[in-house]
Amino acid sequence: MKEESFPSNKRCSCIINPYAANKKWLRNRLVRNYIKKNIPGKITATPKNKEYTIQTAKRLCEDSDLIIVAGGDGTIADVIQGIMESGKNRNVTLGIIPLGSGNAFRISLNIPLSIRRSLKIIKQGNTKEIDLIKINSKYASFGSVGATAQVLVEKLKTKIPGFLGHILAARIMLRLSRKEQEIELSQALDDKGAHFDRKHLKLKVFDGFIGKSKHFGYGWKIAPKAELDDGYIDMTFFEISNLKFLLFFPGIYFGTFQKTQKHFKAKKIIIKGKRLPVQYNGELLGKTDRVEISIFPKALKVFTPLGKRKL
Repeated sequence: MKEESFPSNKRCSCIINPYAANKKWLRNRLVRNYIKKNIPGKITATPKNKEYTIQTAKRLCEDSDLIIVAGGDGTIADVIQGIMESGKNRNVTLGIIPLGSGNAFRISLNIPLSIRRSLKIIKQGNTKEIDLIKINSKYASFGSVGATAQVLVEKLKTKIPGFLGHILAARIMLRLSRKEQEIELSQALDDKGAHFDRKHLKLKVFDGFIGKSKHFGYGWKIAPKAELDDGYIDMTFFEISNLKFLLFFPGIYFGTFQKTQKHFKAKKIIIKGKRLPVQYNGELLGKTDRVEISIFPKALKVFTPLGKRKL
C-alpha cells in the first residue's frame, strides 16, 4: 500500500519544543531524524519561552496552510494562542505530534501517542472544526480554577519534571480549603436540560473544572460530558473539602465522581473571588479576582483520525 504524503499544494511549517518530555527531541536521535525526514517545510525549535512560541506561530500563519506542533499541552497551548492572535485560524490547520509528558489534548482528539501514526493522521488530511474557550486572555481547550491550579503553582517552584513533579506538588491540597465564589452563567443548561439566559450562584468551591476537551494531562478525565464541537463551555464545581477530594480522587480521575457535583454548560461564565488560581491547558495563568470564560465555536481546524467523528 502506498504511504500517504503531504499535499504538494499546501505550505507546511513545524514547531518543536526540544525540552518536552524531559528533552525527548534532544535525547532521541531516531525520533529527531524521523520527524525531520517526514515533515516538509521548515522546522522551528522553540526555547523555553512562551512568548517566543506564540509569536513564532503567529508569524508562521502568514505563509503556512498547515502548522504542525510537536510537544506537550503547554506547547500546543502557545501555538494555538499564536494561531488565534494571527487571525488566520480559519485558514490554517493544526497537526499534532505528541511529544510531551501529559498530552491531554491529543487524548481528547483520539490522536495516538505513536509519532508515526500521528504523522499518518496529518497526511490523511481528515480535519475537524473544534470550539475553543478563552479564559481571560488565553485560548484553551481545558482549564481549572482552584486547587489543581494551585498545585501547578507549587510544581513550578521545583525542578522536578513531569508526573512525579505534579504528584509531589499535590501535597499542597492538604493545606487548601474551599473558597467563596460568585458565579454568573449566561445562556446555560443544567444537567436536567433546563435552559436559562442567566443564572447567579454563590458557592464555596474547592476546585472548578473547565472543559471543551474531556481530559487533563496523564489521561485524567476531568470533563466527561464535554464535547469539542457542541458550542458550550463545560463547567463542574467541586463543593467538597480537600480530604474528600483526595479520598474520592480515583472517581474524579476517571470522571465518575463528577456526576455528584454541580455541572453546567454555558456560553459565558464569570467567576469572582479572592486571588483565585487559574490554569489553562496545563499552563499557569496566575491568581486573579475575576475569571471570564467565553466560547469560540468552530474556532480551529485540526487533523483527526479517519472515522473519529465524535470528539
